[in-house]
Amino acid sequence: MLESRAVSQNLINFMRNLLLVALFAAVSFSGLSSFGQADSVSKLAHAVDEHYNSLKSFKAAFTEIYQSPGISRTESGTLWLKKPGKMRWEYHEPQEKLFVSNSQTAYFYVPGERQARKTSVKKLDDLRSPLRYLLGKTKLQKELDGLSFAPDVTPLQADDKVLRGIPKALRNRVSEVLLEVNPRDQIVRILIRELDNSTTDFHFSQIEENVPVQDSLFRFTPPPGVETIQNEPVAQ
Repeated sequence: MLESRAVSQNLINFMRNLLLVALFAAVSFSGLSSFGQADSVSKLAHAVDEHYNSLKSFKAAFTEIYQSPGISRTESGTLWLKKPGKMRWEYHEPQEKLFVSNSQTAYFYVPGERQARKTSVKKLDDLRSPLRYLLGKTKLQKELDGLSFAPDVTPLQADDKVLRGIPKALRNRVSEVLLEVNPRDQIVRILIRELDNSTTDFHFSQIEENVPVQDSLFRFTPPPGVETIQNEPVAQ
């Protein structure tokens, strides 16, 4: 019983981080950039919103760095997003993992295991997941309290800008989120700092916008011999 609860809690935390990231990872196909004129937080936030609102599909390589006292873990893989609310996270290194959502049901599977877990998107919303805001509905200044520039944070690239804010939907878990925006108004880094001082740092590269993506990529078919079970949220 304790083992089952631990597995469920790990899954919840995993999906929460993925969905939080998916809220900020989308970018658009617009060829014009207002980055050079972004002399205020509002202008830069609006430019990034325009990317969200015009996004149809998105693909990128990602690296995830998790750090907490005594723990440091780096993973990498490929992310796909597609309207409305579809996403696929393939972790390749150091272990194969899959998180996929068809906008109604989310699945989590680790190759080699005998079970895959699924949960409804509505239950993910119960966990204060920002999934309902994805792809075309997000406004940074509406969803991030205290949105401001972060001049104390050194960007990965000299021409990038870094924004700081607190996600309203996750105030009880997250102390701040840092968003690094490049001159094309693309978010290339997301750092999530939780109240316990643990951090999850996502870097995005090889970004492709509005690439053809088949809906079949967001369907999960369990391998032979793998049972799909319903995941139930664990009380916090």
